[in-house]
Amino acid sequence: MKHLYLILRTLALPLALVAIFSQVVVAQTPERHTSLGLNYSALQYQGNFGSDYWKFSNSQYAPGVAINQYLTKGLDLNSQLFYTELKGQQSLTHPFTTTLINANLGLKFKLNNGWALKENARIQPYLLAASGWTYASQDGLPDSLGVPENRSYVDVMAGAGINFRLGSAVGFFVQSAQHMPLRANLDGNPEVSTPRWSDRFLQHTVGLTFSLGQAPDSDEDGVPDAKDKCPNTSPDIEVDERGCALDDDLDGVPNHQDQCPDQPGTAETHGCPDADNDGVDDTDDTCPDTPAGVAVDATGCPTTTTTDTTATATPPTETTDNDGDGVPNAEDRCPDHAGPATNQGCPEITAETRQRLQEATKRIGFELNKATLLPSSYATLDELAQLLGQYPDYSLSIAGHTDSRGPAAFNLRLSRERAAAARQYLLSKEVADTRVEMRGYGAAHPLATNTTEAGRTQNRRVEFDLFLTGDSNAAQVKYGVEPKLASAIPAKPKKAAPAKKSINKARKATLRKAPVSKAPARKTSVKKATPKAPAPKAPVRKAPAKSKPSPQRPVPAPAKRPGA
Repeated sequence: MKHLYLILRTLALPLALVAIFSQVVVAQTPERHTSLGLNYSALQYQGNFGSDYWKFSNSQYAPGVAINQYLTKGLDLNSQLFYTELKGQQSLTHPFTTTLINANLGLKFKLNNGWALKENARIQPYLLAASGWTYASQDGLPDSLGVPENRSYVDVMAGAGINFRLGSAVGFFVQSAQHMPLRANLDGNPEVSTPRWSDRFLQHTVGLTFSLGQAPDSDEDGVPDAKDKCPNTSPDIEVDERGCALDDDLDGVPNHQDQCPDQPGTAETHGCPDADNDGVDDTDDTCPDTPAGVAVDATGCPTTTTTDTTATATPPTETTDNDGDGVPNAEDRCPDHAGPATNQGCPEITAETRQRLQEATKRIGFELNKATLLPSSYATLDELAQLLGQYPDYSLSIAGHTDSRGPAAFNLRLSRERAAAARQYLLSKEVADTRVEMRGYGAAHPLATNTTEAGRTQNRRVEFDLFLTGDSNAAQVKYGVEPKLASAIPAKPKKAAPAKKSINKARKATLRKAPVSKAPARKTSVKKATPKAPAPKAPVRKAPAKSKPSPQRPVPAPAKRPGA
């Protein structure tokens, strides 16, 4: 009972300190960062009567507990408690036994700090330094009464260990540390005849750690906040492993808003296909092959009038030149930013900027066989977000490519998902979604041979190009139309989900955006298509240049294949 009382008294102070730090730290970090450890130690004595260091046959064994509290990426608060007996032989006739109760509080310096190793690495080395209190009851050199002497010491400890992460909440660790009581009387030999620091002991420990509590999940979608890339998703929306709404056809319109969830479409047509990109989905398009830049009505057919009768302001003169670049506003694609007439009055992209775009391709990386960006890519993407701020009249094209290993359908999906992941990161930096377009080309356009690892590494890439907003997508100009994902990948069975209500044409018409007049793409001449059937006049709407909108959210990680 006496020892139990001493254990509780010893543990009280470290527990109180950890509890205080827990309240402070948990309020500052979203993850669960408090863990409980159960361990078993081998203790080895060294002092006046010899040394048992690294002699496990002479070790004394002790159970213990530990509490660990996260402070920063590289630093934890750690408290330990153990109880044991040290034994040795003063002489053939005088053995000694020392009952030890030790409690300490210290700091753990972690190498999985985001610099040396990832914070969530499987193997997590660390250094440990602590100070605490030791109670010792010695049966040593007998005094005149033959009564054991009880002592309390300040104890300092230093060590190193490795934690092995077994899962999100469980770990296994090994640790070795040296304890040095500040008084040299562990073995009962009088201090007057003992040099300071002569009595010490090694502690070799193995144990398990268990994380406490649950990781916060603010939007209650089943994905912890620390891993949730879309933290404000409604709880009734199905999400992928990253917490973003499912988008099975990868068209940028999530399933719960997609009227055609199995066919890639556009946001303007509520996720339904629009082959001629005129803003009218194919099922309602009476004139499905309207050329780009031709104004169409609600049925997708060319209109016969483009006069805006609502304008009341006095039109500018032909010589008005807002930016003073010598290109009149009427002919200036960028009337508020000066540029040469050879670039339609828009600022030209400098050679330095083009070089930065090429370098960005080399610095973007992903996890193996996944569309998950590596943290090393973030700085490069941050630079691209700033670059778009310097070129407000331009949009950014992102093109994903893979090597040739694995099925073509898988590569096509993976290339598109990786381009979408880069796009989503840029959108998180407050870049307008209309200024970032993405394409995926699979292994169709290699830069080098796919027969060597060096060549395959070059071919696995995400390319970035700037192009004037309203022009054809730069990747599409370079590589052609993006392959159709739906035709490349067979339909997969889906888990049961609430049936979607059918939406008739009248309902779809009400959901459609109000007609908006858009600037046509640059063309030398436009040939109007002949309507298939007469249609009533409707408000004027102009089709954008033929470039598909890009996904606006990250997409589910694909199945694994060798070395993507």
